[in-house]
Amino acid sequence: MKKRPLGLVAIVLYKSFAALLLMVTSIALLLTLKNYQTLEAFSENYVLEGKSMIINWLLKKVINLNPRTLAFSSIGTGIYAIVTTIEAIGLWYEKRWAHVLVLGLVGISIPPEIYELIQGISPIKMFIFVLNLAVFGYLFRNFPKHQTTARSH
Repeated sequence: MKKRPLGLVAIVLYKSFAALLLMVTSIALLLTLKNYQTLEAFSENYVLEGKSMIINWLLKKVINLNPRTLAFSSIGTGIYAIVTTIEAIGLWYEKRWAHVLVLGLVGISIPPEIYELIQGISPIKMFIFVLNLAVFGYLFRNFPKHQTTARSH
């Protein structure tokens, strides 16, 4: 088995984890959409205690979403999970197109992340921004060279 650079392995693990999170989110949104009325009734009857603040916040956010927004978000998140999985697989096999795809998608995300940081810094925003800069920088510095076949004259 070919030994891969540690930086590349770290990026593949990051992309794989992100793809898994996106897929779980997509499925959760679909299940929320399917059980929207049940969830709405549950939120109205649920007795919230101090330790359930996250559940209360999440229920309020989800219940206030339009079902079409839930469906669109689920589909979009699912598609992004598939693209992220393809990125991870392509990077694992050290494909040039995967480097280009990741560089493009991460590069496109950096300006909106800067805007978000200007609006208000949070540890999560800062962590994701620094992580994406590191991924972009690593892949840019280690871009695969064009393969040429040697010709004998």
